[in-house]
Amino acid sequence: MATSGKVIRCRAAVAWAVGKPLSLEEVEVAPPKAREVRVKIVATGICRTDDHVLEGSFLDIDFPVIPGHEGAGIVESIGEGVTSVKPGDKVILFGLPQCGECCFCKNPDSNYCLKSHLSVSQCLLPDKTSRFTCRGKQIHHFLWISTFAEYTVVPEFTLAKIDAAAPLDKVCLLACGFSTGYGAAINTAKVKPGSTCAVFGLGGVGLSVVMGCKAAGASRIIAVDVNKEKFARAKELGATECISPRDFQKPVQEVLTEMTGYGVDYSFEVIGTADTMVAALASCNMNTGVCVVVGVLPSGSVVPIDPLLFLSGRTCKGTLIGGWKMRDSIPKLVSSYMEKKFNSDLLITHTLPIAKINEGFELLRAGKSIRTVLLF
Repeated sequence: MATSGKVIRCRAAVAWAVGKPLSLEEVEVAPPKAREVRVKIVATGICRTDDHVLEGSFLDIDFPVIPGHEGAGIVESIGEGVTSVKPGDKVILFGLPQCGECCFCKNPDSNYCLKSHLSVSQCLLPDKTSRFTCRGKQIHHFLWISTFAEYTVVPEFTLAKIDAAAPLDKVCLLACGFSTGYGAAINTAKVKPGSTCAVFGLGGVGLSVVMGCKAAGASRIIAVDVNKEKFARAKELGATECISPRDFQKPVQEVLTEMTGYGVDYSFEVIGTADTMVAALASCNMNTGVCVVVGVLPSGSVVPIDPLLFLSGRTCKGTLIGGWKMRDSIPKLVSSYMEKKFNSDLLITHTLPIAKINEGFELLRAGKSIRTVLLF
């Protein structure tokens, strides 16, 4: 492309400091270096994790930063040594790398990567420099992908080429929200046909869990949320019952145990609070019950759990982006989407231009949206 090798000036939503609204700015995006790719972002979802960044509660993030991690776009140019994509390819970007070289990437039972932000800071690219500047200042990357920028530069192992016919404004959700929830049921819990499930939290990820439980053949899917406006969509996607903890005088785990007789086979915590994590674990049946932690608790949180809950055999486990090895799985998930094996479009309630990004966050915080997709 004509811009190859040149600095590109474009729009991006910059978070200058914790607690401040995003500011739409003109930023300069440098060309990609070796094993890097510059991508023109077409569409990106707003995820709750992005809101945690703005609140300052998500791990260690350096400001100023360009958030966003649920993006899809088109390759503009590539750096030396890049072989998996070429200019013009459609791609999905993801915050969980798959370097293919570390012990976890080489383990077929793992989807973690030692280059993840949980192990290595992704606030600067691997060479410890940024490709973003604004008003003469260096701007940090988020999870190496920063999809709230019209152009972004990423390591090659944080994106995957997808079907050229895929609609980018729809499949961008596969970068995080849908994949995380759907995979939590399919890959992490390995929900069995005929089983009973409880899903705590009916945001985009929680509803994706519901879809995964249904796809796995669960016979009973109990959706739990204090926002009853989400119940209709949950039932549309597969929930058999919906309850609000506020309608009961007893803890919701007791309610679920009474509803099922012994507790659910699988529970999913998709909110990110200590209380709901305890409730999700306690709602599992005492022997073979499996609780999957999907929600992200604020950094430094401590969860008080009675160890007796584990004595008879309950299991509690975490999931990271639904257990998918992202570079391997994203093209396959897009193919499944194109073949209509699932309909993640039902999660999209709002589509806005990037200029209205703060309005999108307001919808999220007010519980009025499931997923908002931003378009450049």
